[in-house]
Amino acid sequence: MSHVFDPTVLREYDIRGIIGETLGPDDARAIGRVFGSMLREAGGSRVAVGYDGRVSSPILEHALVEGLNASGCDVVRIGMAATPMLYYAEASDEQIDGGIEITGSHNPANYNGFKLVFQGRPFFGADITRLGERAAKGEWMDGVGTSETRAIMPAYIERLLAGLDGVDPAALAAMRIGWDAGNGAAGPALEQLVARLPGEHHLLYTEVDGNFPNHHPDPTVEENLEDLRALVADKGLDFGVAFDGDGDRIGAIDGEGRVIWGDQLLMIYAEDALSRHKGATVIADVKASRALFDHVAQCGGVPLMWKTGHSLIKSKMKETGSPLAGEMSGHVFFADDYYGYDDALYAGARLMAASARLGRSVTQLRGAMPAMVNTPEMRFQVDESRKFAAIDEVKARLAASPAEVNSTDGVRVTSADGWWLLRASNTQDVLVARAESDSQQGLDRLLAQIDEQLALSGLERGASVGH
Repeated sequence: MSHVFDPTVLREYDIRGIIGETLGPDDARAIGRVFGSMLREAGGSRVAVGYDGRVSSPILEHALVEGLNASGCDVVRIGMAATPMLYYAEASDEQIDGGIEITGSHNPANYNGFKLVFQGRPFFGADITRLGERAAKGEWMDGVGTSETRAIMPAYIERLLAGLDGVDPAALAAMRIGWDAGNGAAGPALEQLVARLPGEHHLLYTEVDGNFPNHHPDPTVEENLEDLRALVADKGLDFGVAFDGDGDRIGAIDGEGRVIWGDQLLMIYAEDALSRHKGATVIADVKASRALFDHVAQCGGVPLMWKTGHSLIKSKMKETGSPLAGEMSGHVFFADDYYGYDDALYAGARLMAASARLGRSVTQLRGAMPAMVNTPEMRFQVDESRKFAAIDEVKARLAASPAEVNSTDGVRVTSADGWWLLRASNTQDVLVARAESDSQQGLDRLLAQIDEQLALSGLERGASVGH
């Protein structure tokens, strides 16, 4: 027996496809067989499994557990849960050696996929490639494993509340906050969390519905924050927090309705964390604003620019001992008093804690940030065979440039006008561009440089494509 995956589903950070077209129960079963075998070869045998609120998730979960059991692994089923709850189950129990969350994250309702943890580290890149190769050859172990169901919600909620330990209760009690779960998997946990939080809380769309009837659960797209913005304005709330479909990415708006983007949230978290962890390294991806890196340095930290991708950032955190990291996309990783994975519910509690500890409202913290003129993330299609080659061509041409060129992930060019970025997506056949300046004229000049480099490689920015 062997199993061949559709080539589009084995991606850099996870496994993801379209139900009934590129992904189904046979794929889930094969993932269980191979992942379980790899884990057993490494000395592990127990795997936690959870799934998000998508209609297709329970069927995939059933097949995945079958595959894990057939490889000889014992499974701890935590049921429907946000991705960070699966991470928590894996991180908080020394007897559990791996974890798999079935989730399509913020993708459309007909997508689904798998996020994997292997002995406390992300399972990605070469691991996923190897899994595909082994499945194609039928290289898996045989065995008989057990399956048990475990309710982890109560312990998980307690752990989230610990993020407020030592914070002035009066400051927290005065806060008035809006929350939007977007009908994603974080809804039930959010309801239980805010029931225990100090302050006044108003909730939107906590009912799990894999068809996402109200808006798409991607808090990095501004139009998806409109309902939350209206709630904050209507009730005169201090700020609002939104989650993606599986609860590992956070979005936020302040009391005036301004979006607080991922790198701006990290500025707030960094100022708070660095007040207690002097000289610590704070990591952000190459898409983040210069204002963030400057702010980390001003607060006495060491800013480190790293590659985009939650698995890559988590690995870098372990290597550097960093207590805090984040991405533009709203993944925030706390390793100071937490486990170092991305948990948007915990990040919501930590935003309350940061505001209280710093003695300023979220609106004041957002208002104090420098006004930069920047583009959103621009994504445009480039053939898979061309995308990395084009970046290499740009790097070669810029080798003699007087500007500062950082090639950590693609090309980030810094000059008097600001900076621009061009990188290849690891998960799609697209190039990603972004630019930031102090003025519109500066931004226009930076965009002209991007277009010039693309033209020299026979490409153009064209129409933007989605995630």
